Amino acid sequence: MQYRTGSETREIFLQYFASQGHRRIHSSSLAPANDPTLLFTNAGMNQFKDVFLGMERRSYTRAATAQKCVRAGGKHNDLENVGFTRRHHTFFEMLGNFSFGDYFKREAIAFAWELVTAPEWLGIPKDRLYVTIFRGEQGIPRDEEAFEFWRAQGVAAERIHEFGMKDNFWTMGETGPCGPCSEIFYDLGVEASESGEDRPFGQDDSRYVEIWNLVFMQFDRDAQGNLTLLPRPSIDTGAGLERLAAVLQGKVSNFETDLFVPLIARAAELTHSRYGDGSAPGDASLRIIADHSRAATFLISDGVLPANEGRGYVLRKILRRGIRHGRLLGQEEPFMYRMADAVREQMQEAYPEMEESASRVAKAIRAEEERFGRTLALGSRQLDAALAAARERQEGGAPTLDGKLAFHLYETYGLPLDFIADAARDQGIVFDLTGFERTRAEEQSRARASWKGGAKSTASPAYRDLPRTIFEGYRQTSSQGCEVLAIVKGGQGLAQAPAGESVDLVLDHTAFYADAGGQVGDQGWLYSDDHNTIVADVLGCVQPVQGLRAHRVRLRQPIALGVRVDAVVDRDRRWEIRRNHTATHLLHAALREVLGKHVKQAGSLVEPARLRFDFSHFSAVADEELQDIEQLVNREVLANLRVETLEDVPIDIAVNQHHAMALFGEKYGERVRVVRIGDFSVELCGGTHTEASGEIGVVKLLGERCVSSGVRRIEAVSGLGALTEFRRSREAAEVAAQLGGEASAHLSPAEALRARFTALEEELKKLRREIDQSRMQSAAASISGAAAAAEEVQGVKVVARRVDGLDRGQLRTLVDNLRRQLGSGVVVLGSAQEDGKAALIVGVTSDLSSRISAGKIIAPIARRIGGSGGGRPDMAEAGGKDVSGLAAALASAPEAVKSLL
Repeated sequence: MQYRTGSETREIFLQYFASQGHRRIHSSSLAPANDPTLLFTNAGMNQFKDVFLGMERRSYTRAATAQKCVRAGGKHNDLENVGFTRRHHTFFEMLGNFSFGDYFKREAIAFAWELVTAPEWLGIPKDRLYVTIFRGEQGIPRDEEAFEFWRAQGVAAERIHEFGMKDNFWTMGETGPCGPCSEIFYDLGVEASESGEDRPFGQDDSRYVEIWNLVFMQFDRDAQGNLTLLPRPSIDTGAGLERLAAVLQGKVSNFETDLFVPLIARAAELTHSRYGDGSAPGDASLRIIADHSRAATFLISDGVLPANEGRGYVLRKILRRGIRHGRLLGQEEPFMYRMADAVREQMQEAYPEMEESASRVAKAIRAEEERFGRTLALGSRQLDAALAAARERQEGGAPTLDGKLAFHLYETYGLPLDFIADAARDQGIVFDLTGFERTRAEEQSRARASWKGGAKSTASPAYRDLPRTIFEGYRQTSSQGCEVLAIVKGGQGLAQAPAGESVDLVLDHTAFYADAGGQVGDQGWLYSDDHNTIVADVLGCVQPVQGLRAHRVRLRQPIALGVRVDAVVDRDRRWEIRRNHTATHLLHAALREVLGKHVKQAGSLVEPARLRFDFSHFSAVADEELQDIEQLVNREVLANLRVETLEDVPIDIAVNQHHAMALFGEKYGERVRVVRIGDFSVELCGGTHTEASGEIGVVKLLGERCVSSGVRRIEAVSGLGALTEFRRSREAAEVAAQLGGEASAHLSPAEALRARFTALEEELKKLRREIDQSRMQSAAASISGAAAAAEEVQGVKVVARRVDGLDRGQLRTLVDNLRRQLGSGVVVLGSAQEDGKAALIVGVTSDLSSRISAGKIIAPIARRIGGSGGGRPDMAEAGGKDVSGLAAALASAPEAVKSLL
């Protein structure tokens, strides 16, 4: 068996299938396009899911890919295992070949066996290979075909093993395409066995490694679980590149291959450590850093940024886990961002887009490292407070750190589990590990429930076999003599529909644009063949299957299959959408010009009344920058640049020669549409646009805000919408001039209003200070004799008083004053707050704080107001919802002090 590098293995796989008539397709994004059922792309078939479901058609029926995949969240989550096993990864590459109703089992098995075993390809020895088939289960018969096809390839019967639904039956989701699968396994030898025993196939997962899975999609499962044969059976296969590389390089662990060794070496260099034999202290941490740097680099390159929810949250966990392991190795300074360069150098030959995103990726990782450093410092303080509170709450036996609270520190602040456990042990506090693990399991269950992955149903039969709709809307806003090919309601095809019904109509050709690329679908009317009678109002247009347009209509007249109608788009509405869509292109280019080339579209919405544009950027856009962006956009509008559309351009030419921007979240075919606005903007886009930029009229930005970590949003209007906005601004300016008073004579309306508000704010601050002073004076007067009237409890003076309307800071000041007056003693103050809640504060003089802890006093009395609290031995605070319990709480203070003496 010849040694092959990881890159060679990837290329051999793709070259083999290209030689067998397959189209080489580049990997899709790790953030699945238009598929909310998936957290991340986790299999090679994800980008072809709509093809398998019958919702999309491609110009080819055979494909081969090397697909970027991540399994680190939701249903598919390998994160906790990574670094501690031989073959778990967050990021990996899935090699696959696919047939969309072309070849089936016979050819798929023949292709796989030839590629794996032929000396001119991978050349893996046949005597080290085993295969598996579906044995039949739950009423589904044994896969006799697969058995016979493997035998036809010369595989001995004793090397073909049979398993059930769990191992050898694949489903896309709860419903949809499914079928038996057949796997190829490689025997690493007894030296790879973790038990050291020479066990047969099927009894040692460490020794026998799966290298390829062939899925035979032949059934469609409905909501009741019934299986029907698919009209066009298909093939979906997946071979892990990292596993194949380990086999071809004679390694037991994927981390020993050339895909990881350089990264582990760089991680050791950056953390000033050394990689041992794989089991030495710190080796697992270096493996984790190497793996996680791959996942983080590719995720950020594909537009995912650290955040507190969804994909960004998982990315944040991956990064912080890598950073934590760097700290375990003694590296306290940012270093992960430098790992991104090592990943890029290793992978850019296969993924050239990484060169362009390199600086953006490094910047995002460094920002997260610095943020995590601050978070860790805060988390350490929170842990100290939690441990102190645990000691305060001790009621017989050893104090305990609550597992749920510990998980909050682990999850929110990134404090390592062993760090939390060690800190508790060092202070003699029991760590509630059971509660921690229970809370973690609950959190993982919630995450899995949030992302069900792949639960899409197949296209309705009413749409599946219809021809593509001829779209004429780029050049016209009406189409005549359109034949009604389908009438659909509730997913069911109808022969006819009465007046008053709401249905979807599919026409053979139309001028109606369907929802796509952030642009809303057209509205309008369908006329009868007399060109005068309105048959239906078109409320929208969608694509239930790619290339097929369904008109959402409310019928004014009865309609039947085969009838011909005129499709007439609401022209005024279309023109407003065209202006806004063209404006988004100018806005995108202007953002990159003003803010930097790291800016990428992260989503958009183009409606008649407005446009919304989301983009990647690490900070708020300053007012001056917004003004520059708006001015730049309108400069290009006034230049009346020609808007040129290039149809049916090969995607590699569009990107490499025309330098067109590909937009985030969009799927592109082999041939694309390029929209060029002068020399200012070039994008891949299927939307409708003006003929020249001057038709936009004017663009007015309405504002900018954050929508998630690293993603900003700008909203804007154009054309008549901008005119309306200018009128509103003028009205506001007139009001500002009136409010500005005399100042408006020499200031602009905005400056006058700002000056007026500043003066009012200063006046309000002055009034608040006077009110606060008055309250403090009143409160001080009400307790002026409190120290002299203190109650003595076994020789300790105790003052307990109620003073309403004071904030926490004022209460602390009063406590300090009373402690000075007492000289030695305990002060307890209660207050009804302005927000309707109750507050308590306990102060103990320094001579008593070693015997009487303020925290232990406040704990029992806080229960009287339905709250809890804690703090230092000399000062503790509590809050609660029950103001009516204040009197009882204060009355119980002497008894609480007595219990500590």
